Amino acid sequence: MSTRALPEGRYGTARDRTSSRWRRWVWTALGLVAGLVVAWVAYLNLGPAPITADRVGFEEQPGDAMSVTINVTRDDPSKPGVCIVKLQDISGAESGRKEVYIPAGDNHSKQTTVVRSVGQPVTADVFGCSYDVPTYLSSS
Repeated sequence: MSTRALPEGRYGTARDRTSSRWRRWVWTALGLVAGLVVAWVAYLNLGPAPITADRVGFEEQPGDAMSVTINVTRDDPSKPGVCIVKLQDISGAESGRKEVYIPAGDNHSKQTTVVRSVGQPVTADVFGCSYDVPTYLSSS
């Protein structure tokens, strides 16, 4: 059996195998770097929150209002924070919302506030917390 030669110009020129290996390593390294960047950004955006709050209890008040107690946990007690508390009516729609100023202090603190509602509130919950305190909020 003899080896048949390929017709000239039909299949292109033979490639150098070292250049394709080199390109493969470069693309693999670029893929790994891109994967690490995506993982780092995801960790920063989806990682643990520096300040969180849990609803401890709520009690209906006269005049379409509700007293809400939250337990705030934070990683830096020297910074003040703000938490948003919301109320819902019987249909599940949001009927009241209030920003609660959390003064600098302990890692864990309990805050109680009264939130006014458009209609009769049924439940209360914490929407979220942040260290970005608006200038119009104060400790008073």
